[in-house]
Amino acid sequence: MPAPLPAPTFDAGAAYPEVNDLRKALDAADWPAVRALFADRDHDGRTLLVREAGDHCTTDAFLRRVHDEDPTDQLAGTLLGTHLICAGWRIRSGARAEHVSRSQFDQFHDHLRRAEQVLIDVTARHPDDAAAWTQRITLARGLQLGQNEARRRYDRLAQHHPHHAPAQASLLQQFCPKWSGNWDRAFGFARECADAAPDGSLNAVVVAEAHLERWLDFDTAREQSAYLRSEAVVNEIMRAGQRSVLHPDFVDRPGWVWVRSSFALMFSLTEQWSAAASQFRALGNRGTSLPWAYVDDAEGFTKYRDKAYAKGGQS
Repeated sequence: MPAPLPAPTFDAGAAYPEVNDLRKALDAADWPAVRALFADRDHDGRTLLVREAGDHCTTDAFLRRVHDEDPTDQLAGTLLGTHLICAGWRIRSGARAEHVSRSQFDQFHDHLRRAEQVLIDVTARHPDDAAAWTQRITLARGLQLGQNEARRRYDRLAQHHPHHAPAQASLLQQFCPKWSGNWDRAFGFARECADAAPDGSLNAVVVAEAHLERWLDFDTAREQSAYLRSEAVVNEIMRAGQRSVLHPDFVDRPGWVWVRSSFALMFSLTEQWSAAASQFRALGNRGTSLPWAYVDDAEGFTKYRDKAYAKGGQS
């Protein structure tokens, strides 16, 4: 009998050792160590670390103190603003709006408004800060500032970083119907991002994610199944993969676990098993909470990995 496959983990530290170093520095309230971890990182690496720091629950008092000591500090402001966003979203929860209480919404919006004030200052002083602008796109969605304002923020970022995949993924969410968008705009933006990006980059993942969101939005399993069997859908997901994770120029840069996870899931849902197996082999037991939360988290990862290896080959 073959050895059982390792259980999946969605801990970013399993893929990015610098995340574990950052957590230790935050827990120790060691600001020079935190700053050193951000030094000389590109905008993808910086955005990833900003998000992980913001989501680290024990950092509230430390980040407030560092920011209060120097409100002009770019990194301190970005980390505090992101922390406020993450904390606010935890209060709101991932439930649909009708299941979120008035008190939760009030606290959620209070956190986001405070984050907005901090990050406005960061982006005014440092208009090329991709991580801060990415968080401000998320803020536009949470504060219900509308499609045009979210796009304006993305365009400001894109002046400096035209292919920043985390920002594109955030704006894609804004363009989906669940956030008052529509499918024409969502798919139009996703294709725009994929077509403009270099071969072998992360960006075509937004096409896969647009199809995932469309699939999730159908009301019945029959409609979902018919969508995934559509030749146009299957082919577009494969073409997106060929521009990204299946391209010989693709390398595992910051964000690769999320991108490979999204393609692994969409290749599985469209029964393109060889391509799915290639992504699971690259991932090993690593994944990200999204997209796997849409299909029963670790249980879904394991189910589709097993199918991909059985039907698409493990070696």
